[in-house]
Amino acid sequence: MHDPGSTTPERFPAQERFADGAQFVAGRPAKGTSGRTHAVVDPATGAGVYTYELAGPDDVDTAVTAAREAFPAWAGATPGERSDALHRFAAVVADRAEEFARAESLQCGKPLKLSRGFDVPGTIDNIAFFAGAARHLTGHSAGEYSGDHTSYVRREPIGVVGSIAPWNYPLQTAAWKILPAIAAGNTVVLKPAELTPLTSLLLAQAATDAGLPDGVVNIVTGTGKEAGEHLVGHPDVAMTSFTGSTAVGKRVAEIATATVKRLHLELGGKAPFVVFDDADLDAAVHGAVAGALINTGQDCTAATRAYVQRPLYEAFVERTATPMETVRLGDPFAPGTDLGPMVSHAQRDRVAGSVDRARAYAHVVTGGEAPLGGLADGAYYRPTLIAGAPQDSEIVQSEIFGPVLVVLPFDTDDEGIALANDTPYGLAASAWSRDVYRTGRATREIRAGCVWINDHIPIISEMPHGGYKASGSGKDMSTYSFEEYTQVKHVMFDNTAAVRKDWHRTVFGDR
Repeated sequence: MHDPGSTTPERFPAQERFADGAQFVAGRPAKGTSGRTHAVVDPATGAGVYTYELAGPDDVDTAVTAAREAFPAWAGATPGERSDALHRFAAVVADRAEEFARAESLQCGKPLKLSRGFDVPGTIDNIAFFAGAARHLTGHSAGEYSGDHTSYVRREPIGVVGSIAPWNYPLQTAAWKILPAIAAGNTVVLKPAELTPLTSLLLAQAATDAGLPDGVVNIVTGTGKEAGEHLVGHPDVAMTSFTGSTAVGKRVAEIATATVKRLHLELGGKAPFVVFDDADLDAAVHGAVAGALINTGQDCTAATRAYVQRPLYEAFVERTATPMETVRLGDPFAPGTDLGPMVSHAQRDRVAGSVDRARAYAHVVTGGEAPLGGLADGAYYRPTLIAGAPQDSEIVQSEIFGPVLVVLPFDTDDEGIALANDTPYGLAASAWSRDVYRTGRATREIRAGCVWINDHIPIISEMPHGGYKASGSGKDMSTYSFEEYTQVKHVMFDNTAAVRKDWHRTVFGDR
């Protein structure tokens, strides 16, 4: 089935690329064989834009077979050959940047200015980075560590990587999964979220058009319960890389552990935003609003808990409410839109439920409702500021994943850092102060995989992304990600040519 829905070519210029189905296996598009269909919905309008056949276990098996067959040749390619292929890949994506941006905004609801200015250029940069990094897969220098032997370390690809990407940044997270894996010589089967498969499919098509061998990058679009769990448990998949909620991550780990796979998990977050009493208040307010609302708050590193030292607390709440109230909700494709809808009405309702429950124990300063009028059909939710919530409440402890910022006061520096660490999560955090010693302490003592100082959200290809505690383990981006996608092998050569080695006495004794 190919149902392009009711969207216009202007909003969805790449729609004809999906005419042959929402699977991409061995260099070719295909239809899923589960017998069930799913519709990609424009969350700004609620209208279907593309209906496709979901993948089932048989489709996963076919994709894994294609990846397994492609692995020996791709793993055996020189670093230079893989690098050249990735450079061509970056060029193809850059040439199709507008197609990617519009497809991303259409399926996610994010403003086109965000897709154009962040998601697509960030992905192109990530491809270019790994094109260079592919030439620098090194081990430790060789040496005679035992005296009688020369040792060196090889880095080798693991095999077929089964990856699962989420719906909030489907293009970027697909790239984060695919690029370090293939740069290191692995092959990949990626399952995108069934809500948002379009840009992952465009990415696989671009890889093939750039000359990457068939089977190196494969996409299966199905449900987590059916296609995802089958992929994670597949005996020919050597590694699983998952980005998503902590709850689902636990299930992924359970399945992967049964087959003793390498496991990389990038899970939930509840990022603290710690404002000390000497901070630049205007900068902190602007940073909090931008950090809380980017991608309509559907960001695992979004600023969600602002802890503000008592002397600045009331002013921070008052000043933060004002720009939140002036953020412009609207059509993601309209130039004046600051904030689009959430990814789905179901996600919007989950966020609304969390905020409505918080009214029993906290004060909703602004927002806390879906807009009416011309936006009523979309999955919109107003930017929401909450104050007065207890530290142990749901709105403070749980990942809400929407445009919601909670503000709490603290008195001493010790208390501020302790509160920042007082959730199960540890993905990202920020600290705001003019005092280098305060900020230095924050970077040491806040338990998170990334701590920003006087900013919140920026990421770069050269630096790692990943968390502590319930936020998972392992790193995306940067050369640190190669630790996830390579096996380290010790090779040891005897240098003596002796028949009887000294250590043989432990077996032969005095004979």
